[in-house]
Amino acid sequence: MKWTDTREIALALSEAHPDTDPQSVRFTDLRDWVLALKGFDDDPKHCGEKILEAIQMAWIDETE
Repeated sequence: MKWTDTREIALALSEAHPDTDPQSVRFTDLRDWVLALKGFDDDPKHCGEKILEAIQMAWIDETE
């Protein structure tokens, strides 16, 4: 997975953190959780607020 794979990341996060409300996750934690996902292989420096926001929104959509 790469930072641009927002939907795939959102699915993996919902599986890894099933009892977490994605709206309550801080971007610093979200970034760490994405980096820890199995199969994630991208440069941590390529992540910005816009990417984290897109991931969070996709995760919210997955939980609804």
